[in-house]
Amino acid sequence: MKTAISVPERVFREVEQYARRARKSRSQVYSEAVAEYLARHVPDAVTEAMNDACSKLGDQRDDFVRAASRRVLRREKW
Repeated sequence: MKTAISVPERVFREVEQYARRARKSRSQVYSEAVAEYLARHVPDAVTEAMNDACSKLGDQRDDFVRAASRRVLRREKW
């Protein structure tokens, strides 16, 4: 999808320089920047994705993992 945005001249120049060094298009740089911004500022989406993954896995209990976790936790200083 195409969209038009306005950015300060300084930001534009920095993106141009970075895009050349990274061998990426400006569109790719802006797209990655917005995706990173959203990942940082929309924590509910991350929590929702983690909850979905956990619910798909179900309540699988592994005795080995449980025992190993207990051993590690006992050695930790709280």
